[in-house]
Amino acid sequence: MPSLRERHDRVLPSWLPLYYEQPIALIRGEGRHVWDHEGRRYLDFYAGILTTMVGHAVPEIVEVVQQQAARMLHTSTLYLIEPQIELAEEIARLSGIPDAKVFFTTSGTEATDTALLIATAKRRSNQVLAVRNSYHGRSFSSLGVTGTSSWSPTSLTPLSVHYVHGGYKYRSPFAGRSDAEYMDLCLWDLRNLLETATAGDVACMIAEPIQGVGGFVTPPDGFFGRMKEVLDERGILFVSDEVQTGWGRTGEHFWGYGAHGLVPDMLTFAKGVGNGLAIGGVVARADVMESLSGHSISTFGGNPLATAGALATLRYVQAHDLQANALAMGTRMRARLDALAARCPRVGEVRGKGLMQGIELVRDDGAPDPALTTAVMEETRASGLLIGRGGLHGNVIRLAPPLTLTAAECDEGTEIFEKAVERAAARAL
Repeated sequence: MPSLRERHDRVLPSWLPLYYEQPIALIRGEGRHVWDHEGRRYLDFYAGILTTMVGHAVPEIVEVVQQQAARMLHTSTLYLIEPQIELAEEIARLSGIPDAKVFFTTSGTEATDTALLIATAKRRSNQVLAVRNSYHGRSFSSLGVTGTSSWSPTSLTPLSVHYVHGGYKYRSPFAGRSDAEYMDLCLWDLRNLLETATAGDVACMIAEPIQGVGGFVTPPDGFFGRMKEVLDERGILFVSDEVQTGWGRTGEHFWGYGAHGLVPDMLTFAKGVGNGLAIGGVVARADVMESLSGHSISTFGGNPLATAGALATLRYVQAHDLQANALAMGTRMRARLDALAARCPRVGEVRGKGLMQGIELVRDDGAPDPALTTAVMEETRASGLLIGRGGLHGNVIRLAPPLTLTAAECDEGTEIFEKAVERAAARAL
């Protein structure tokens, strides 16, 4: 009888990666814990890549989804859908974008596609600015604005893309500079790029306030606000990719863009608001959203089941003030991670905000250490903790538990992680 792994490899592509030397299948979840196919329990510090935002099997959300599923799973956007309208009203209100309209998709990738379509139609240009080390999805156009080679299987793209410096000061030519100096240099680079490498009529810049796949790279506060000042001089739209930073995960703000003193022209969202249901979308000013001259629909975007579940999730986030919990638990976790970095030279940098913490692991000479990262992940799995990884070199641990994380769970998971790093680092000597 073939194993589940053997069956997977037989029918699924080799470029679909799996975590761990012995991959696991997760079959049940409750709160911040999940169980695998062999009955082992894990504390979930990755939340399905920041998707199970309020935890597993939350009764208030399960009940809404079950009731909606019993009534109707799908109609079409050709008909009025009450939970879609109600969710759009709430997201428009929370977005901070004036006169906002919302279009729903099924994923962050499709949200990126839509934002790029709208921006290029609005500006009548296919020129786009993206950020080095970025990731915005796996479709043809979203790969065109993805600034990391390991996630770019093709150089072909319908866009003319130019990449600017982002917030990755740790390994940039400007490492060691103050935040103010770093921002000045990146701004000079942006102006120079616009003057020398583009035809001038750039459609938009798309940026993650904190880079997700890139390894939770966190720019100085105000960084993108200063960039937007330059963009505004030329009428270039700013798109904030909030797929991972939205809904209060950073603790300090409801949206990641809040750290930068700006209001985006558009923002994209997905992941957490569905708490596991497939939903994404774009929010934009009405004059921007209405730039398309032809009809457009998303067959499954905004369907009754996904929007009912997302509305229940969003109400849960607000009713339990999970943004405040993300700040409190993130601060608690960060204090221990900073102490780990101070005593363990194999931790090159700790960065992030709220419940979105990245730990870059390095060799003694400061070079990226993906092998150590793999060893740490195996250690944490064996100790009952699930974590993620990212970064250009695959050497960044990503900790992003559900926003409902308790203090006891925060301490438990962080302690497991600390010990795993110390054990793996000791073996690597």
